Order: sequence, then structure tokens, then C-alpha cells
Amino acid sequence: MELESIVIPATNDFASLYIEQKEPVKGFFHYDITENTVYEKRYRDLMSRNIDRAGIVRVIENYMMKFPQTDKTKKSLDKLQDERSVVVIGGQQAGLLTGPLYTIHKIISIIKLAEEQEKKLNRPVIPVFWIAGEDHDFLEINHIYAEAGQSLKKISFSGNNDEKRMSSHIYFNKDDMHNWVDSVFMHFGEKENTKDLLSELHTAIAEYDSITDLFSFIVMSLFKDYGLLIIDSADPGLRRLEEPFFSNMIDQNVDITQAVLKQQKEIENHGFKKAIEMEKDAANLFYYLHNERILLDYDPVGNCFFSKKAELRIHKEELSELLRRNPEKFSNNVVSRPLMQEWLFPTLAFIAGPGEIAYWGELKQAFAILGIKMPPIIPRMNMTFLDAAIERDINDLELSIEDILKNGVTRNKALFLENMADKKLHHILDNLKTFMEKQYHSIFKRLEESDRGLLPLARKNLTIHLNQINFIEQKSSLSIEMKHQTILDKYNRIERHLRPNGIPQERIWNIYYYLNEMGESFIHQLMDEQYVFDGTHKLIKI
Repeated sequence: MELESIVIPATNDFASLYIEQKEPVKGFFHYDITENTVYEKRYRDLMSRNIDRAGIVRVIENYMMKFPQTDKTKKSLDKLQDERSVVVIGGQQAGLLTGPLYTIHKIISIIKLAEEQEKKLNRPVIPVFWIAGEDHDFLEINHIYAEAGQSLKKISFSGNNDEKRMSSHIYFNKDDMHNWVDSVFMHFGEKENTKDLLSELHTAIAEYDSITDLFSFIVMSLFKDYGLLIIDSADPGLRRLEEPFFSNMIDQNVDITQAVLKQQKEIENHGFKKAIEMEKDAANLFYYLHNERILLDYDPVGNCFFSKKAELRIHKEELSELLRRNPEKFSNNVVSRPLMQEWLFPTLAFIAGPGEIAYWGELKQAFAILGIKMPPIIPRMNMTFLDAAIERDINDLELSIEDILKNGVTRNKALFLENMADKKLHHILDNLKTFMEKQYHSIFKRLEESDRGLLPLARKNLTIHLNQINFIEQKSSLSIEMKHQTILDKYNRIERHLRPNGIPQERIWNIYYYLNEMGESFIHQLMDEQYVFDGTHKLIKI
């Protein structure tokens, strides 16, 4: 395995400017992540905070009890009890088979930054992965992509698509899940590691019932040796711990919403689009009603909370009482989740993707309402896995890996076909089309004077002739493609693996493709690499 760093812009301009710590974006955050002492500053700020360490440790310990663990897990829980300890945290939805690769990249980033800063600060730093089990868009997490011949196929798990349940409350049909996993690996192909991987997954499917629990099992089975702690945001034990914060959100919802709207206005004045869609009456809370997650708004005149999509209207005092009785019925939205994480954990750093960086930038004034600073937002590592066969194709075609990662190969493939085309034939056919159009124009002109009734027939006749000429051109191009199919297959393979569907590999490919090829040792090889959090893209040759 070999690692190279390549400079590639982030997927949005806001994140690119943040990574470079350029104004005006830099000013939307509390910490300059390029400062050598940023983590020391953040650590000092955290030590003045009161965190319910015993409470969060109890919740995490109870949640993780049913998933794979090692002594490193117990050690991390003990560290979190230490008043000197801090965490590096990040989160993601519970995708099937962990979803796209960026989830794995994020977990690796969390662990590696925690390891790095524990050595530098000489203080306990624990990696924590926050599973967004309260999210309810099942269509975002119910599929993966796999190769099917010369293309990529979306393999979706059917069922539950019409429900608005939180993913932690989505319980799969075990027979359907067994069959879906078998279908995925059928597309991956039978390899040396296939049998063991399938055996482990089928055992897990038999043992666990929810989408989130299956996800948690896989994450811990892959990363249990690295002291990672995980927590499901929809865990009832966590909800009970969060009750005081939800109460605060109910009381301060107007101030928090106004703070976000004010920050958004400032960002929009600098030419950026807002990342969070919210109205002036947003309460930034969800309420679970009849197995559906309902977004709440606030009416200050009636001092009550309501839903625009459901027949729900609750007075503020009544909502507070519901919170005391059933905290598990409440959940965070995109605004309150970061605030909640900061209230629960002594966060040294938050690991974020490009989209997350954009919406965190809109929360600075909301954090100020609560009298705290947002943590340093550290871009997760962006990675691309390059296997030897694809690297050979790149070398054979004399392409630039940097250009491929930025732009794909469509332009290069088009230039190749253009160079291989029978230019003389195309020139003759183009001249023929020009000649025919000119002659038919004379016919049209004559018919305008002598017999207008024949004009439609003449125009149709010209169209037929031009279509036949185009047909010859198409057949010529197809013939060229067939003659050079071996080379075109290389272009297509490169794009399929490195820039599939015109987007980064990490947004399409799944970790189990690579585990099937190389076994679970692939994770340990990735973890053995020395990474630098410098905002560059990590090309990993495997």
C-alpha cells in the first residue's frame, strides 16, 4: 500500500475556502484550524466546561454492550471518565453495509486525529462516532452500487420505503436482508474472502433486527481494535440524558432560530447559498408522533408548537411536560444536533465533510446564544483507492491521475475517438449534406412558386436523405469503437472505479467490494498509514 497526497478542490467553494482558511469563510467559525496551537487553545477552553461524563459513559457503555468490542473499547470508556479527557467526534447515517466509502473515511479520520492529538497534547483523546439513527430518509441509505458488466448497478433493499420512521426504528425482514446481501456479493464475485464475509454478515442479520444495529455491528467489527466508541443518536438512554438540553431548546428556540437566520443573512451577503433551509418560525426540534418524525415550528403569539404537515398543536408547557414523560419522542434537526453534541461531549474537534462544513458555518451565532464556542471543524480525509489493474490502465493510456480525479476521463475518451475517426469520410459526408441542403433549398424555392402542395413531401425527402447520411456517420463511429474496444474498455474501467457517474469514488463505492478482494486486513492496512490533516486528497495505491 502506498499513499500520495494530491491537491483537489473540495466539492463546494465554501468548504474549499474554509480548508484554506480564507476570508470571509474563516470568520464564520471560532477557531483557525491552520494555527499550530489550535488544539491547545481548544483544550483550555474545554477544561472550563462541566460535562456529565459519568452519564455519557453509562449511555455509551450500555449501547455498545451488544456489539463487538476489545480491551481498547473498555480503555476508551475509562478514558472518557477522566476529567482531563476530550473527544474527536463525527457522524453519519446508518447506511446498509456502511453505505458509501466516505463513511469509512470519516471513521478513519476520527480515529487517526484522536491518536495524533493524544500524543501531542499528552492528554486522553477518545474517538467517538455519532450514528445519525434519528434520520428518517430511508431512500438515502437503502442501497449500494456494484459492477454489473460494463456499468454500475444500484442494488436497493426493498421495503420500508414509504415510512417516515427513524432509521433506528426500521426493522428489516431477515429473509429479505439475507437475499439482498447475497445479491450484492454475487455482483462482487466469488473471491478468497467471500465465504468468511458472508458468514459474518448472515450471522449478524440473524442476531440484529434494526438497520442501525446492523450498521453498528459492522462498524465495530471493522474498528474494534482502535478504541472507537459509537453512540446512536436515537438511543433511548441518550434521549434521557439529553432531556435538559431539549428543555433549553424549547425555552430558547426563538433566539436560536434568529441567530441562525442572522448568520445565514451574513453568509448570503458574501455570495454564498445557505446550506440549511429554515423558516423564521422553526423550532429546530422533531417530535415522534404515530411512528412518524414531525418537524416542529413555534407560534410566539399562541406560545405553542405546531406542525405544518400534521394536525398537531401543543402549548409550550404541555410540550415541556411531554418531554419530561417521554424524552425518547424528541429528536434533533440539523441545527440542534451540533449544539447537542457540544453539550454532551468535551469536543476537541469535529470531523466534517464538505456539506457539513457549509452548514456548521451558519451556526456560530447559535453557539454564542448558548455561551459556548463551536469546536474546530476539521475536514475529513478524502480518499481514493487505486488498485494495480486500474493504475496499469492509466499508465497504458498515459493519463494523469490528478486530472482523472478532478475531471474524469470523458474528455480524454472523446479526444481519443476523434483522433481515431475517419476524418476524410466525415469531411465527404459533411460536404454531401451541405450540397444536398443547398440543392433542396433551390427545390423548395421553385415549389414555392409552382406547387406549394409538394413542399411537405420535399422537406420530408430531404430529412430522409440527411438521416441516411447521419446513419452512415453513426455506423462509421460505431465501427471505430468496435475496432478500439479494448482501449475504450480501459477508459470506462478507469472512470467506473475512480470517477463513477461523474462524482468521486467515495460517494458511490462500498467498503465491502475491497474487503471481498483483500479481506478485513485491508482495514488494518489503512489504519497503519500515516495521515496528515492538511486538506489534501489521499490517493491510496493498493
